[in-house]
Amino acid sequence: MIDGTLANIVGFCGTACIVLAYAYVTKVERPNPFVQHGVNLLGAALLTVSLLVHMNPASFVLEFFWAAIAIWGLVKALRARRDKQ
Repeated sequence: MIDGTLANIVGFCGTACIVLAYAYVTKVERPNPFVQHGVNLLGAALLTVSLLVHMNPASFVLEFFWAAIAIWGLVKALRARRDKQ
């Protein structure tokens, strides 16, 4: 198990991922869905690790849905790429 300080660092890295993914989608005219959803999924995973040490049920549920939507976006992007080929 990781200690509280490391959990906070991991959580802040997750927050940075989600904020950067949002900034990327806002800045780029045609964002790459693999970058967008992949970074969001990484952020949700890192925040979930942090939440396992410092539990906040509402945030935990939010990260579950954030990850599920990111996975959905990645699957959709994979299907679109497959259909193009």
